[in-house]
Amino acid sequence: MSDRQVDNTDNSGFMSTDTPGVTRRTFLQGTAAAAALTMVPGWLGSSAYAQGDGSLKIALVGCGGRGKGALKNAMEAAEINGIQLKCIAVCDYFADRAQGVAKEYGVSDDHCFVGPTGYKQLMQTDADLVILATPPNFRPVHLAAAVEAGKHVFMEKPVAVDPPGCRKVMSLGELAESKGLNIVAGTQRRHQAGYIKHAQAIKDDAVGTILGGQIYWCQNRLWYKERNDGESASDYMIRNWVSFLETSGDHIVEQHVHQIDVANWFIGRHPESAVGFGSRQRRVTGNMYDNFSVEFNYGDNCSIHSMCRQINDCYNQVNTNFVGTEGRVWDEKRIARFDRAPITLPDVQVASNPYVQEHVDLQAAIVKGEKLNEAKQVAESTLTAIMGRISAYTGQMVTWEDLTENKQSKWYALALSPSAADFESGGVTLPEEGVVPVPGA
Repeated sequence: MSDRQVDNTDNSGFMSTDTPGVTRRTFLQGTAAAAALTMVPGWLGSSAYAQGDGSLKIALVGCGGRGKGALKNAMEAAEINGIQLKCIAVCDYFADRAQGVAKEYGVSDDHCFVGPTGYKQLMQTDADLVILATPPNFRPVHLAAAVEAGKHVFMEKPVAVDPPGCRKVMSLGELAESKGLNIVAGTQRRHQAGYIKHAQAIKDDAVGTILGGQIYWCQNRLWYKERNDGESASDYMIRNWVSFLETSGDHIVEQHVHQIDVANWFIGRHPESAVGFGSRQRRVTGNMYDNFSVEFNYGDNCSIHSMCRQINDCYNQVNTNFVGTEGRVWDEKRIARFDRAPITLPDVQVASNPYVQEHVDLQAAIVKGEKLNEAKQVAESTLTAIMGRISAYTGQMVTWEDLTENKQSKWYALALSPSAADFESGGVTLPEEGVVPVPGA
């Protein structure tokens, strides 16, 4: 695990949903051999895409670090799958970002789209598959456009910043399934061999019923950008998106969602309620907390303690630990029974790089005409994180029903502003920096 100090070099703007520090791309060690396989898919060479030419056309919305990385992973996956993949369109809020990726992949000028509404033109192209890798507040709107246009989707986590956005993604997932469209999310642990093995072992009752555990993502401060003289509110917020609640959802949502997703996956359900606290101590820009501690109640006597922090010169840990009635599970690293009886793990054969395997699985489903839809699970994990954030901000217990069913709840319709629509219309007012919710009286 590498803990890095603040990085002001690149990875800003409309382009990326990951950040320097401990990111999705740097989290796993030893992934340089990205395309090394334990098995070649058996369907290779025997199937072609429905159009008959054995190829897929892909488009990218969000041309920053994460977007470019996801496109590269998709190209590596295509080589593994034995299919032709061509990038035919790109879009980014900032022209230089879009033009840079367009040049690298030979995208024509008339398929290089710019600005907050450029994604609409991109969706009108004949791309089969789109990558959505902008800041999370744009995800529900961009996913809606992709599904309406009949595109398969790879979308980065998290998939929203507020409860209405999460509910929208869930409904869009259902619509996509009815239209035969596949959706894969950037929760890469679900495509990683060790985690898959442990999830199956838990399902097979290897450690009994999970009663509790801890999920942690504590690391150094992330990168940030300061506002330039004369810079518009919208340009600044998008360039410095990881510092603002309205664009990122706060770091419990933007980053810690990975660990929350593992908890939901291993336990087999989302929590019923959350009680938490947090504060802002060291951040320089934006309007977010830099530490959270949340107790998630999953019902049936199961509680998970969640902790995340982004402050320099503190003790760091990024891990998960679950305790069952018969044994324990540590991340993807170890699983053991209390009686020391052996556990037989399933044989999982995937690419060594889960960031590539996400795209291997998505492309294979498209080519083979199979169904693969991760919209609901990633939306539920995102909403779990939002539930914890709201509890910490308010000091109140927040229930799942408050965010999904109880329309009388003051949090059901909680929508953050400026929204994606505000960025499109130009009606962005910069939130006051350094001002965050303080619970209690």
